[in-house]
Amino acid sequence: MKNIKEKIYGKIAISNRHVHLTKELYEELFDEPLTMKKPISQIGEFASNQTLTIKGPKGTIERVRVMGPYRNYNQAEILKSDAYILGINPPVRESSDLEDSETITLVTDKKEITLKNICIIAERHVHMNEKKAKELGFKNDDLVKLIVNNDKGGEMEAFIKIKSNGFFEIHIDRDDANAFLLNNGDEVEIRKI
Repeated sequence: MKNIKEKIYGKIAISNRHVHLTKELYEELFDEPLTMKKPISQIGEFASNQTLTIKGPKGTIERVRVMGPYRNYNQAEILKSDAYILGINPPVRESSDLEDSETITLVTDKKEITLKNICIIAERHVHMNEKKAKELGFKNDDLVKLIVNNDKGGEMEAFIKIKSNGFFEIHIDRDDANAFLLNNGDEVEIRKI
């Protein structure tokens, strides 16, 4: 376990808008197979070459990345600034917590499908595996403060997300990163609440 007086730091990974799809929905929307553009830090996950358009009551956003591999649920994660463009008000939630979330339309060259309870703004979280969690003294869903020490510093809250394939990094979205002048790879302090 980490010495209680020793500070804990983690690296920032900035998430932009993206979608997770089931194999069934993917095949309704695309004729081509899901292919990897590049792997991401979380083991086994990747950004695909495939993109689509998301549409709300007021506007659309094109070239939204489909993430792989397939999931057992459909989910669109957007930014609050995207919500203004689309004309929706999605809740801030953990991944897969989609009850009473927003309705959006997914559009490809092949098809247009409107889905209820699909769209959220992702809650900030700190990924890690069981070994790292034990080393740092964290438990799943622990609430922590992220202490930003730069020209526009401040604090954000996040929760601990422990998965067997979890790579230790802090996931925030582009809006949070811009508000705190953070870039991918910047280090911030993680403090238990």
